[in-house]
Amino acid sequence: MDRSGYRMETLAVHSGERRPGPEGSVVFPIYQGTVFSFEPGTDYHDIRYIRLSSTPSQRDLHGRLAALEGAEDAVATSSGMAAVTAILLAFLKKGDHLLAGSCLYGGTHDFLTRRAEDLGLSHTFVDDQRPETWKAALRPGTRMFLVETITNPLMRVPRLEEVAAFARTERLISVVDNTFASPVNFRPLARGFDLSFHSATKYLNGHSDLVAGCVLGSRERIDAVRRTLNLFGGSLDPHAAFLLARGTKTLALRVRAQNANALALARFLAGHARVKEVNYAGLEDHADHPHARKLLSGFGGMLSLRLKGGAEAAGRLIQSVRIPFFAPSLGGVETLIVLPAQTSHAGMKREDRERLGVTDDLVRVSCGIEAEEDLVEDFRQALEKV
Repeated sequence: MDRSGYRMETLAVHSGERRPGPEGSVVFPIYQGTVFSFEPGTDYHDIRYIRLSSTPSQRDLHGRLAALEGAEDAVATSSGMAAVTAILLAFLKKGDHLLAGSCLYGGTHDFLTRRAEDLGLSHTFVDDQRPETWKAALRPGTRMFLVETITNPLMRVPRLEEVAAFARTERLISVVDNTFASPVNFRPLARGFDLSFHSATKYLNGHSDLVAGCVLGSRERIDAVRRTLNLFGGSLDPHAAFLLARGTKTLALRVRAQNANALALARFLAGHARVKEVNYAGLEDHADHPHARKLLSGFGGMLSLRLKGGAEAAGRLIQSVRIPFFAPSLGGVETLIVLPAQTSHAGMKREDRERLGVTDDLVRVSCGIEAEEDLVEDFRQALEKV
């Protein structure tokens, strides 16, 4: 059944499925076993074994994920950090250098600044809004360019098409963390990126009940990532693979509801007297709105803000909202609110955080799928107490 022409809602439900499934199943079953027979002479990395990410449940998930983002192949990992580190270790060797967007998820930033040097890798952070500055950052050993689709937690949208084009011209591997956008809002491979990865814990799963990651790209590149992953043991358990595959079926419905909620909440906050600034590319006066509108199908469910009154006011807001949970992570059906300086970016040095704008008073909101009117009203009553 050719599904290449289907829209995202249909792809999310039916991508990668087998018809009929094993024993006629509509929902692909969980193959929890670790031991499978194989033909003599089979390549080690193709033996069906959980750590090798090659059991039926894992392969079913890989097919679904690849179809969602229009990739030739995919591999699931035990976390988003397992995904990005598998990419780095698969394609970079001692002495190599990479370019990276200046505002990255805290875990990725910490790996580059605290561990990569131990492995003989070097990096240069570049302003991903200024293509004219990138060539000066190149070195003879530069091999990769790493950015995020929507940056965490300031919600900037890099010059993504320019990143992919620059990497192609300079023969670099272009890599994008597509977690915040999801395939619903952005499909990186169709825009020229070589590899896309996700913390699948977030939007792809969408229910705050598992930790996973994935990498998507050409068969050749995914095979290199998978073989590296095999050696480091960052595979995803088949039961978690089943849950993630199930979560992706409602991806399009969830993300479009979260897009709408975030836009409605951002517009309300931007017009409130107690709010100092709102970071959301869907707002017409956002610095990245003109190019984000051309790149993205939706602006995502994430926003961040600062209040007049600083960190103290931010604390009162968090204590006063009723619907959001004060909890880390994002992308689930429930709305969450956090201070990134205490959660996602807590591992960074204070001076690095503040230089990037991740200050103590920055509040990040992950919008769920609640009624937008209820979310707006909840923030309205909370702001009256700030």
